[in-house]
Amino acid sequence: MDVAIGLVVLIGSATALAALARRFGVSEPLVLTLAGVAASYLPMVPQVHLEPEVVLLGLLPPLLYTAALRTSLVDFKDNLRTIASLSVGLVLFSTFAVALVVWWLLPVPFAAAVALGAVVAPPDAVAATAVARRTGMPRSIVTVLEDESLFNDATALVALRSAIAAMAGAVTAWQIGGDFLLAAVGGGVIGAVVAAALAMLRRRITDPVLDTSVSLLAPFVAYLPAEHFHASGVIAVVTCGMILGHGAQRWQGAASRVAETTNWRTIQFILESAVFLIIGLQVRWIVDAAWHSGLDHATLVVAAVGVLAAVMLARPVWVFTPVLVARLFGRATEPLSHAAVVSWAGMRGVVTLAAVLLLPESTPQLPVLELLALVVVGGTLLVQGSSLPWLVRLLRLRGPSREEDALAKADLLQQASTAGLAELDRSIGPDTPEPVIESLRQRLIWRSNAAWERLGRPEAELVTPTAEYRRLRLAMLAAERDAVLKVRDAGAVDYEVLQHVLARLDLEESMIDRFDESDDDRRAEPLSTAAGAVGCAHLDDAPLLAEPPVGELVCQTCLDEGLRWVHLRMCTACGNIGCCESSIGDHASAHFRDSAHPVMRSVEPGEAWRWCYVDQLLG
Repeated sequence: MDVAIGLVVLIGSATALAALARRFGVSEPLVLTLAGVAASYLPMVPQVHLEPEVVLLGLLPPLLYTAALRTSLVDFKDNLRTIASLSVGLVLFSTFAVALVVWWLLPVPFAAAVALGAVVAPPDAVAATAVARRTGMPRSIVTVLEDESLFNDATALVALRSAIAAMAGAVTAWQIGGDFLLAAVGGGVIGAVVAAALAMLRRRITDPVLDTSVSLLAPFVAYLPAEHFHASGVIAVVTCGMILGHGAQRWQGAASRVAETTNWRTIQFILESAVFLIIGLQVRWIVDAAWHSGLDHATLVVAAVGVLAAVMLARPVWVFTPVLVARLFGRATEPLSHAAVVSWAGMRGVVTLAAVLLLPESTPQLPVLELLALVVVGGTLLVQGSSLPWLVRLLRLRGPSREEDALAKADLLQQASTAGLAELDRSIGPDTPEPVIESLRQRLIWRSNAAWERLGRPEAELVTPTAEYRRLRLAMLAAERDAVLKVRDAGAVDYEVLQHVLARLDLEESMIDRFDESDDDRRAEPLSTAAGAVGCAHLDDAPLLAEPPVGELVCQTCLDEGLRWVHLRMCTACGNIGCCESSIGDHASAHFRDSAHPVMRSVEPGEAWRWCYVDQLLG
């Protein structure tokens, strides 16, 4: 009962603190860690000792798996060299940089110093993702940080095993190299084999409940065999997750994908929040053990500062050296601002604390080494985690634009709708009722128009057809649900039938096209794309009118007909201004049909994108 109550309090507190951190826009890992530190000094809070097996077997696989599911295999391949440099080269460089500092400052053998270096070397996947989400970094940087943090744990754990073996006896360079090769290749092979087996199984499962159950087992099915054969369980889990995530659209049904995404997001939130709270709860006991270890307190403080400095400086040295060398020879490709953010995003987390607990009891100055690992975790979260948003703003790096994303989504949905309408025309049979055809056609057009309505003026300035549909349909669904609940309360219909009807209403409500709930700032630059689109001669040949006509922009045809427009478009050939497809008149399309002028552009504030009516392409 005490354990159950403790778990409930732990998860409840972690959830509440994470929600508060999100509400006030501060770092969740930092808030949770500091709250844990404060709680550890309360008399009613028992001593918390995080067992390494709990982290390595219970927490690490699902956290890595949920991150791997969202990782783009295409982006990973594009950034493979950078990711390998950070997850292998930088981890080893940091390991020996820290080892030299520890060996110089503390009375420990070099193997023990290397072991601590391996413990504190890998940045944490959870911390990197949490801070990246909050700071609004450019996606290219976020991709590198997240992909790096998926693989660096494997390098660090292999280095740690080699250092522990060196403390116990002789170990050769060939043995270390063999361990690395076995960890990387063996983990990748096992992860790929498990992914292939699960993919074959999921092709035959149509029940979302069964499919989600298989998904919950996947990280452990990949991790345990890899560790059994002394390969890297981390690489096995990440490989398995990336393959399954990449092929999910082909191997799973839509209901299974929705259920899996919801479940893993929930698991990730709970585990991330609980992990950082537990880190804080251990602070008091680790500090007490190190403070009474017999080592001079001044030496202890100097060692803590030296190790933290070595960890924080090793990353910029490694990141900036090739960038500066490339600039020296005139081959620079990466902006210095991007390198600065990558070099400063080195927060450590739960893997560091779990790894330090793997050190054997016979390790010299073990309590001190545990404290140094804790200092690195807390120091990087406090210093780097809290200052990283400031650095991003100072360098004027722009994160993903809500409006640019909306334009890309609208274009992609338009391409999908065009393919869907073409398939509809091919699939119509002689007995297909015309109302069915028209209903399917209008549904695709409505969905596409809803995406384009996200552009232009802010939603508060106009009422779009999709917004009205959403408002009215949600009100109708609420009334329908109330009617069904009255029947339920009266006991007039079987409960199973009621549940089925309510589930249908819930499903329809979840499918209603909704606007993003982001409160991001409006764009500061014109929303535009490349000058032309591949394979579209019309966009290449169309005149680029930089600015719309001076004065108030109106759709004159709408004014003549007494209609309201949603957004305005301008013909690049003659300058005619008409309303968009979501408007009642759709006069921009009418102008194309009458004039055969193929290209129009948006004249909404801050937008400069163009559209070819002939090829249905964005430019």
